Amino acid sequence: HLPAKLINGGVAGIVGVTCVFPIDLVKTRLQNQRQGQQVYKSMIDCLIKTVRSEGYFGMYRGAAVNLTLVTPEKAIKLAANDFFRCHLSKDGRGLTVFREMLAGCAAGMCQVIVTTPMEMLKIQLQDAGRLATQQRKPCIIPPNRLATTNTVLSRSYNVVPNTSPHPSATQIARELLHTQGIQGLYKGLGATLLRDVPFSVIYFPLFANLNKLGKPSPDEAAPFYWSFISGCVAGSTAAVAVNPCDVVKTRLQSLSKGANEETYSGIIDCFGKIMKREGPSAFLKGACCRALVIAPLFGIVQVMYFIGVGEFIMSQSSLKLISD
Repeated sequence: HLPAKLINGGVAGIVGVTCVFPIDLVKTRLQNQRQGQQVYKSMIDCLIKTVRSEGYFGMYRGAAVNLTLVTPEKAIKLAANDFFRCHLSKDGRGLTVFREMLAGCAAGMCQVIVTTPMEMLKIQLQDAGRLATQQRKPCIIPPNRLATTNTVLSRSYNVVPNTSPHPSATQIARELLHTQGIQGLYKGLGATLLRDVPFSVIYFPLFANLNKLGKPSPDEAAPFYWSFISGCVAGSTAAVAVNPCDVVKTRLQSLSKGANEETYSGIIDCFGKIMKREGPSAFLKGACCRALVIAPLFGIVQVMYFIGVGEFIMSQSSLKLISD
């Protein structure tokens, strides 16, 4: 039932984001680094420096907006995929790989309604620490560069980073709506589609086929641990495959820039400048972090579906801890 599916997706999203958000923060900061201006050497180095300079809760900067919107995002993604799979199936029979990919494509297109503004706000908060650290280094930011930074963020950490508070997601959202309208929150929509649609096209068919391998028989469900493993493998594979699009999306959605960091007019311009100035390897920045974020997140999602948390909350059935 749809309400139960929405609950399953929401609960899984909250649990998963809480567990892996620090790695997601590291991914954003690594992707935004330019050649010759590295603040962090690796994932571990970024985590250590973040804790030292911003404290433990600095690793969760931007988590509030993510936790708020991840429930509708994951609910829309999973429920939409089930909806399209149901309507694309013929007489209740299994889907072909092409139809599974089509259902995943449609689900990815639906979720960007929530994903784009969520990621837009989250990235500003996650990258604030990197910019502040970069500014503390001598001779990093020329005075003439300060005037080109985004106004809502410069008030918070580009001008006087040691005394002014970091902006909240609400402050950033209000400023964007006031200055740019609703399109301000949907900056990078095209890049988000380029990332999420291929991700869903890869993830859902791959998970479905991997999960079939763990079924004792065609009429029985796979054990919950197999669903978890299948979700992790499919999620990490899809995440690495679309990482170049994620790098482009992160760069486009970063409103405030550090010293000598170029701006981009669109997806093609961003892709071309990254390729020219940083080389092909730049498109793999944060790939390991992204795989570590997505793998457990989607593994948890599938376990929640298997156990039936949503159905239990809706009092439709008891929790199922083992396969029937």
